Amino acid sequence: MWPKSTSLSVKPFSTDLIIDAGKVTLGEGNRKKMNSSQREQERKKLAQAACALLNSGGGVIEMEMANRFDHPVELGLDLERSLRELIQSDFQTFFETNQKGGHFYIFVKSWNCGPFPEDRSTKPRICSLSSSLFQRYGTSVHLLESRDAFDFLKTKIRNIKCSLINEGAPPAKMLRAVHQNSSESHAFQLFNSEKLEYGAVLPFPESDFIEFKQFSTKSCQEYVKDIIPKYISAFANSCGGYLFIGVEDNSKKVMGCPKDNGDRNSLEKVIAEAISKLPIVHFSSSEARVSYKTNVIDVFREGELHGYLCAIKVEPFCCAVFSKAPNSWMVDEKKGVYSLTSREWADMMTDADPGATSNLPPNRSLSDTFECQLSLYDSPPRCRPVYSRKGLEHKADLQQHLFPVSQGCLIYTPKPLWEELSSQHEGLRDLLEEQMRPCSCGVLILSRSWAVDLDLEEKQEVICDALLIAQNSPPTLFTVLGEQDGRDQYYCTRTAFTLKQKLVNMGGYPGKIRVTTRILYLSPKSSAQAQQTSRCPIDYPSSYNLADTQQMEALLQALVIVLLGFRSFLSDELGCEILNLLTAQQYEIFSKNLHKTKELFVHGLPGSGKTIMAMKIMEKIRTMFPCEAHRILYICENQPLRDLISSQNVCHAVTRKTFMMRNFEEFKHIVIDEAQNFRTENGDWYQKAKAITQREKNDPGILWIFLDYFQTNHLDDSGLPPYSCQYPREILTKVVRNADKIASYLQNVMQEVRKNPPPNIFPGSLELFHEPEQVQGVSGILEIMYLNLEKMVFFVAKKCQLLWRSGYSSRDIAVLFSTTDEMYRYKDKFLREMKKRKVSQVNNESSFTNLMFDSVRRFSGLERNIVFGINPQTADPAISHNLLLCLASRAKKHLYILYL
Repeated sequence: MWPKSTSLSVKPFSTDLIIDAGKVTLGEGNRKKMNSSQREQERKKLAQAACALLNSGGGVIEMEMANRFDHPVELGLDLERSLRELIQSDFQTFFETNQKGGHFYIFVKSWNCGPFPEDRSTKPRICSLSSSLFQRYGTSVHLLESRDAFDFLKTKIRNIKCSLINEGAPPAKMLRAVHQNSSESHAFQLFNSEKLEYGAVLPFPESDFIEFKQFSTKSCQEYVKDIIPKYISAFANSCGGYLFIGVEDNSKKVMGCPKDNGDRNSLEKVIAEAISKLPIVHFSSSEARVSYKTNVIDVFREGELHGYLCAIKVEPFCCAVFSKAPNSWMVDEKKGVYSLTSREWADMMTDADPGATSNLPPNRSLSDTFECQLSLYDSPPRCRPVYSRKGLEHKADLQQHLFPVSQGCLIYTPKPLWEELSSQHEGLRDLLEEQMRPCSCGVLILSRSWAVDLDLEEKQEVICDALLIAQNSPPTLFTVLGEQDGRDQYYCTRTAFTLKQKLVNMGGYPGKIRVTTRILYLSPKSSAQAQQTSRCPIDYPSSYNLADTQQMEALLQALVIVLLGFRSFLSDELGCEILNLLTAQQYEIFSKNLHKTKELFVHGLPGSGKTIMAMKIMEKIRTMFPCEAHRILYICENQPLRDLISSQNVCHAVTRKTFMMRNFEEFKHIVIDEAQNFRTENGDWYQKAKAITQREKNDPGILWIFLDYFQTNHLDDSGLPPYSCQYPREILTKVVRNADKIASYLQNVMQEVRKNPPPNIFPGSLELFHEPEQVQGVSGILEIMYLNLEKMVFFVAKKCQLLWRSGYSSRDIAVLFSTTDEMYRYKDKFLREMKKRKVSQVNNESSFTNLMFDSVRRFSGLERNIVFGINPQTADPAISHNLLLCLASRAKKHLYILYL
């Protein structure tokens, strides 16, 4: 048995994950003197700790040496061998050791698939002590090693998906496969026997589908319970077969279980219970259990009942049957060291980039629109894949823009913040420059709070934090405070720990890493002195220092993902979590000091990511001003956008009408989206929002307003303050949503809006933007046609049929009308024609409920891969181009504008 997780503990209050393994005997000579049971227990305990750290971002195993040494001592061959077997790679790649006083340390680097470059397609994502997956090979049962288990699971998934595509159901025919040969025939006859003679020799041998086992001296029930998990798992994961318990495997003699050692009912019961407890992982919607039959056969000896032979017939299983939960471990501060369930383990083992799986058909590959920034194939186990839209800055470009590294130079960044902090706090410049003098190459990244940047609670007393990434040094986090308060070390340690974990488990940094801390106190009377605290009690190997600019840049690119990464809306579409990256322009707005920017107007061009920014800001508000999601109010004009934001669980989302109908005094922070389409028909929403957020004069709340005058789709008073009063103000000009052809079309329509602006738009507001920054690289389709209604309905239905056949789903498509009335008038016509052409890909979608029919106005703020615009006309020509702009900007890849 493997030791329980309670035999290992996680040391609290550290900048790294440190597992305390307790006392361990070290040194080859000393370990040979131990009894085998104790030696094995220590070996397994150490392997479990190493497995947990490999799968969780790396860390340190601390052991108290049971036998004290005044000289260096080696681990011991059995301990080192167990660690080598775990990684199946060179020991030094993932482990280093150090001895200090009475303690011995093993430094563990996070697991990734890098050590196996010769075979990228078969690399397991995580480390395991045992897969607990068995298969049948000849007359033996084989426990699958990690790489074999990985291949086995991938094959099962591929077979299931092929079966679902070809037949629409799991491969049921496979489950009833029968071996057609003489041995199978004899086994079938034996299985169906009612009685056997003691000592009779069976006329067939063991084979790949026949196993003989004889009861041991222990109770028959206990013996059956012990062997069933291994053998049933093996047969189910192979081609099925027969397990006969009560037959000597060498002589093939029938022996049975003596009746005094077990009865028929108890044997049948223990078999059923043991098989029912086998962990099963399905890769389809099936909930089937292992298919088997049992026959307890009477064994007679000289005419008297002697005992019983247990015969079990097992069918091959569609998915994976485990003998028990895999021996694979992870660790975090809250849960400690814990084992993965079979489901968790299988999911992590088979985890892959969305673009590398059949989640999407080839012609809908993510590579058409997105560029992979972080692949799962060479990243730590807890990472999620990171993609950015084609044409946007690569993480290397973002790193050079935000955190540049220059040989022989130390760079302070961001420079505006450095200058602002230096002018606000006398002596800060001298204090930090004194600390930086030993550094000749690197970058010092300043922040008002690195804790907030990492989604931790802010500490008000912190003047600033500064992260030093320098050559020949580990990353170092400096925290500058005015005075001590007793919890300074906790803040600094917590921030450094979170930074290290995120650099590996989110940013995907593949190297050896630790983060050290220093606390500096800026005396109000003297700028020349600083008290430094924080000293790591563990001496890390020099390999944990950043050796050169290449390592520094790799670490900084991981930092880019940590700071600019956000959960993509594609995650819900693909059924797996993926991350996107903010643009540099978006990040500069996002990184503003909310304490000083309580109110902000963000003007953004169509497709520039205003709604994403609104969500990120609400997440930041929750961190900086600790509050629950239901205390942050998000207001938009239309219900579909409200529902989308509500599903993200970051705020309380309402429409403008609801906001004006109810009292929202319990809220302090408000974020408003698509504000150009607000109206004053129900009252002055802007003054009401200001009154709520400025209710506490000494501590006002946040009021951020996102808008785009180009997309104004009405002629009423919007309720926004005059353009000249919209201050402070930021702009987003980089269009990140639309394919090239659609983006070019949008530019042309924007020029028309500039030439003929609606009368309710403030003069000069459209001149805020000069030329949009169009991101190139994504191919798309733009078609503009004039058709009568009948041909229009036929065209949309036929086009949808082709799109469904090529792999798109109803969730990808929006059919947008000029008005809601038109949508209700014509929707049924389009649906009826579409249903005539439905294909297998959409047969599972109930009544096309995921297909979006709506008006252009109601769909504001949302997007789809394919958009059909049905006769985009408006009663007032003053906003005709605005309406067209709203329509076109909703389409990511395909846009069809159909005029009557």
